Amino acid sequence: MLYAVIDTNVLVSALLSDKEDTATVQVVKEVIKGNIKPIYSYEIVNEYRNVLNRRKFNFSKDKINLLLDAIYYFGILFEPEPFSFSLPDIKDLPFYAVVVQTQDKKSFLVTGNLKHFPTEPFIVTPRQLINILNENSVKLNQQYLI
Repeated sequence: MLYAVIDTNVLVSALLSDKEDTATVQVVKEVIKGNIKPIYSYEIVNEYRNVLNRRKFNFSKDKINLLLDAIYYFGILFEPEPFSFSLPDIKDLPFYAVVVQTQDKKSFLVTGNLKHFPTEPFIVTPRQLINILNENSVKLNQQYLI
C-alpha cells in the first residue's frame, strides 16, 4: 500500500476522462481497491469540493459525493502544523504541507503539475505513482515466492 496526498488536478482529470486506462483514473481505482491510501486535510477536501463543483466541469453531485466519500472512507485525515514555504502557486501549500509532514509514512504527493512543486522524490505524476505501486507489488510477490 502507498500513502498519497492527491492534488485536485488528478481528481479533475480522472473525472473528465472516459478512458479506464489513464493514470488518473487508475489512481482513483487504486484508492477504492485500498492500494493507495489518500492523506487529506480539511483544507484539501474544501478545495476538492470547491473545484469539483465548478460549473465549467459540470460533474454530477452524485459523482462528486461518491469520489469524496471514497477519500473520506479509505483515507486518513491529517491536520498539518503551520507551515511556510514558497511555491509558485500558494494554493498548493496545503498539499505540500501534508506530504512533508507525513514523510514518516513515506507518503507521495501525486500531481499533474510537477512544476508547481520543488523537485523531490516523493512528488510524482499519476503515472509514476502507478508504476511505483506496480513495482512494489512485484517485489512483494517475489518475496513470497522465495
